[in-house]
Amino acid sequence: MSTLEIRGLEVAVVTEKGPIEILRGVDLTVRSGETHAIMGPNGSGKSTLAYSIAGHPKYTITGGTVTLDGANVLDMKVDERAKAGLFLAMQYPVEVPGVSVSNFLRTAATALRGEAPKLRTWVGEVKAAMNALNMDPAFSERNVNEGFSGGEKKRHEIMQLELLKPKIAILDETDSGLDVDALRIVSEGVNRAKEVNNLGIVLITHYTRILRYIRPDFVHVFANGRVVEEGGPELADKLEEHGYAEYVGS
Repeated sequence: MSTLEIRGLEVAVVTEKGPIEILRGVDLTVRSGETHAIMGPNGSGKSTLAYSIAGHPKYTITGGTVTLDGANVLDMKVDERAKAGLFLAMQYPVEVPGVSVSNFLRTAATALRGEAPKLRTWVGEVKAAMNALNMDPAFSERNVNEGFSGGEKKRHEIMQLELLKPKIAILDETDSGLDVDALRIVSEGVNRAKEVNNLGIVLITHYTRILRYIRPDFVHVFANGRVVEEGGPELADKLEEHGYAEYVGS
């Protein structure tokens, strides 16, 4: 069992006009096997939470703590956070020209496991993951995210999730840009990774459509840089019906 614990997290971003406070004291606890949906209007701080936990240099931690199994995440470098078991699926994955998907995945697995996976076993793992996500085998020889469609980028991230086996996964708007079929396939991949690896999931989204496939245990509403309401799956149904109007200005 693993636990990601966030207490009183405050985060600012530096601009030409000076620092702007974005997160204003966020508390959140995520345990193995749990799915937490983070919902809220644009600009509420959802993605800032994800990138701050992952260690993006754009964001400055001004208060609070983040621990994973008792270890201080905020003291770790970005690669150390990944090795500790944190995984971030970005809303807009970056291109990595000149690096094939197969080389990228094996290099990442080597860094996490401390030794290179045996080639024959690794090829089988990759093929199985690609088959489960309905991906063409030729995909593995393409450069990472270069010329990928939105659906291909998201499938690639879920393939990483399945192969790298983190403890806690933060999925930032994984449903963005997906058609109905891709949404179903990607969601099935997330559910599979959770079941096989007892994964803890933080699922950031604006909409409830992905929650029809990935059923959350807990729903947290973000507004103005903090959690303003929490509940179970029924809270997502309320948001679908009434939107976020009552939380704006909270």
